[in-house]
Amino acid sequence: MKKGFDNEKYIRVQSEHIRERIAQFGNKLYLELGGKLFDDHHASRVLPGFEPDSKLQMLSELRDSMEILIVISALDIERNKIRQDLGIAYNEDVLRLRDEFMARGFYVSGVVITHYAQQPSSDLYRQRLQRMQIPTYIHYTIDGYPHNVSLIDSEEGFGRNDFVPTTRPLVVVTAPGPGSGKMAVCLSQLYHEQRHGTNAGYAKFETFPVWSLPLRHPVNLAYEAATADLNDVNMIDPFHLETYGKVAINYNRDIEIFPVLQALFDGIYGQSPYHSPTDMGVNMVGFCIEDDEVCREAAKQEIIRRYFASLNRVALGLAPETEVTKIRMLMAELHISSSYRNVVAAARERLAYEKAHPTAHTAHLAISATAIELPDGTIITAHSGDLLGCSAALLVNATKYLAGIDHSVRMVDKSLITPIQQMKVHYLGAKNPRLHSDEVLVALSVLSESDEHCRQALQQLTRLRGCQAHSTVMLGEVDQRIFRRLGIQITWDPVPKETLCK
Repeated sequence: MKKGFDNEKYIRVQSEHIRERIAQFGNKLYLELGGKLFDDHHASRVLPGFEPDSKLQMLSELRDSMEILIVISALDIERNKIRQDLGIAYNEDVLRLRDEFMARGFYVSGVVITHYAQQPSSDLYRQRLQRMQIPTYIHYTIDGYPHNVSLIDSEEGFGRNDFVPTTRPLVVVTAPGPGSGKMAVCLSQLYHEQRHGTNAGYAKFETFPVWSLPLRHPVNLAYEAATADLNDVNMIDPFHLETYGKVAINYNRDIEIFPVLQALFDGIYGQSPYHSPTDMGVNMVGFCIEDDEVCREAAKQEIIRRYFASLNRVALGLAPETEVTKIRMLMAELHISSSYRNVVAAARERLAYEKAHPTAHTAHLAISATAIELPDGTIITAHSGDLLGCSAALLVNATKYLAGIDHSVRMVDKSLITPIQQMKVHYLGAKNPRLHSDEVLVALSVLSESDEHCRQALQQLTRLRGCQAHSTVMLGEVDQRIFRRLGIQITWDPVPKETLCK
């Protein structure tokens, strides 16, 4: 688990740079924050050393002079859009984010519902927020946005939107995910601020792509893999190159929209304060990389993880094949394949071995296998049996190894597992009697009161955070959730359990 990113330097340098930008606009700045503010797991994976809440730590330096606006699109409310990394709907994540911010001492001004067109689901959600006494504001859909500048910059455009009263120098505008309308909220606020006689500025805090890294750097390519569903493409910022004669990296959507933004800024300010999309950014993350090779390797691993995620989305009918094709092209550019990920080959080899050497306990079963790479580089494997699923078996094998317990030691006796299996099948109607990962952890917890081995094994769970793992079969929701909570970065082949051959 090598470190490639200096988190302490990042917190210091980034907060100083934002203070400078606030001062540039007369002590009032709307900061659009792209990506995840509270739990940026993508950044922590491709920049080892970057903590998932690094942005929040950085903003803590500015806590007393900032407030937060949370944005959600009515379109996402309508289709019940899910945040994939947490498995919860955007509308629920808004409340989760608000609670997390407030628990850390941040002031949350309210919630803005964008793209509003009298959707019934949005009306119900707004009523729910109002019952919770959460200030809620409406921003309407504007015909021809963002290109119809004359309409947007008028009383029939931004002028229709609710104005959010803000009182602090820095207003951070964030959302559960992309496409929520954060930029439009910032620009609408600028429009109203100018008409209230207040000078205010806008800046964008987008971590990826990293403008100061090369165009085809693996960290930037990992961003393309992460946004394959949006078909984002990294590009050299032509406006920055023309104005300053320097190469800076941005992405297609910001570059394509910049001329429109300049026209909007001209209408709001009289003259645009920015000459390029890169000018609008305040991202200093590229200057805090301390080991480029470590970050390159981490980014390659992330691209492969994204590849498996897309394969499974396609298999489930949730994404088009083009999403997989794009990531496959990125892998080809970096000369890597799925087998570059060590645990993939290990899990598949274990599966092939178990199928070639069936035992009395496994001959009648549909076999699947898993593998995990531990902090010391050791790879531990497991397979499904008559008692444990392959995910549960992997956690048992890995914690036994880390605790120095001989592999022959049986941690959970069959006499304890059998009643649990009977309860699952006969009373809960489950078709699969094998214990899932959560069930085996509960069993270990119960036994740990009287069994030293179980106690020692449970104590190793924290050492699994950040480890890489792979399964030869699709994981169920329960196993996904357990691995996510343990911080294990697991992938799986797009093979449904019900299609496994015995």
